[in-house]
Amino acid sequence: MVDQARARRLAKRITQIVAEAIEHEVKDPRLAMVTITDTRVTGDLREATVYYTVLGRTIDEAPDNAGAAAALESAKGVLRSMVGQGTGIRHTPSLAFVTDEVPHEAARMEELLARTRASDAEVAKLAVGADPAGDPNPYRVPREDDADSGE
Repeated sequence: MVDQARARRLAKRITQIVAEAIEHEVKDPRLAMVTITDTRVTGDLREATVYYTVLGRTIDEAPDNAGAAAALESAKGVLRSMVGQGTGIRHTPSLAFVTDEVPHEAARMEELLARTRASDAEVAKLAVGADPAGDPNPYRVPREDDADSGE
């Protein structure tokens, strides 16, 4: 096993190398909207999992995840050789590309929070003119029937 700090440094360096290579070296138009978000390296530094997201060209356009995955798979050898040149380690780790689900989950959480805020606002509107179900202040003033029965 390798030091975890070394594995983190290597993962960060792999992220930088792959991102720069996709931007400047690999000439595949399917990779134009690909962003490398994170890299995880195994403890023995033999395998690296590279996480990426794909953005649409416009707001209304859906991202081409299948095309980006195919382009990354076809460029895997070139990217691995660039990682080997850029890191200078004895064994260049094999690369696996995985779609990063964090942006999708964050958008889903934002939607759930927006629905919760709307529901809370509706409940607050209903509560403005509402009266309490029982006594308005049952703990501060003793009830009269309790005071009479105690004598």
